[in-house]
Amino acid sequence: MSTYLEEAKRLRAITEIHYNCAQSVLLPFVKAKGLPEKEFYDLSVHFGGGMKMGSVCGAVTGALMALGLYGIDDPKDANAFCRKFREAHEGLLDCRDLLRVSAQRGEVKKAHCDALVYECVELVEKMIEGKG
Repeated sequence: MSTYLEEAKRLRAITEIHYNCAQSVLLPFVKAKGLPEKEFYDLSVHFGGGMKMGSVCGAVTGALMALGLYGIDDPKDANAFCRKFREAHEGLLDCRDLLRVSAQRGEVKKAHCDALVYECVELVEKMIEGKG
């Protein structure tokens, strides 16, 4: 298991402080760069829960922020990330839709969101490795 994934799992397990899905994806990459975690925690606070309104999944927005942090800023890369995510999730990208489908399957919300966080962390890590 990668250190990014280990850190994401650690963050998602904390109950005293809530790390939303965007923060849980972004902060392991921030930490690896030695950047101030508190500022990035604050920066990404409104991106959980699909920008707190069911829009684009927070794990996805956190992943896109992490890619930008590592200099992966070509729109083709962002589109490739979103395409890979959609392919794995019935073409869905929005939090409300992903949660609806998950609920229809009888999945627990936290477990569902945790899995999306871990998936996005792994996708970001692969893209960073692929870019050298």
